[in-house]
Amino acid sequence: MTLGPLEYLVVGFTGTRFDGSIAKEIEKVVASGTIRLVDIVFVGKDPEGSSVILELDNTDDPRFSSFAGLLGDRIGLMTPEDLEQVAEDLPADTAGMVMVFEHRWAVGIKDAMAAAGGFLITRAVVPPELLEEVQAELDAATA
Repeated sequence: MTLGPLEYLVVGFTGTRFDGSIAKEIEKVVASGTIRLVDIVFVGKDPEGSSVILELDNTDDPRFSSFAGLLGDRIGLMTPEDLEQVAEDLPADTAGMVMVFEHRWAVGIKDAMAAAGGFLITRAVVPPELLEEVQAELDAATA
């Protein structure tokens, strides 16, 4: 079985504003086969700067109940040290949703590349700040 490219991201939420509603959108891309959720963990830092790490399968908090259906394929790749580093990098009074996912849409492309003797030379993610600049330019051009 070919494994698609893996990626992780951390989505931040100020204070206690996280309500779990983002799970619906994640569920859509998981159900469509676009991605496979490999790991999802919540980290946070209170206003005083103390960190907390919350494994979703170890909580009954209703804010996380919408993620229950997404945990079936979970591998749990993030180590405690990885999560401690993420928590350390968070600003005070911030929560972070750490999501590791496989790009399932790329599996066929990866197999076709290998069959043709091709290989990946480089891969990068365009920074969100650059995307915002491009979006602003596009919005200005179409206004």
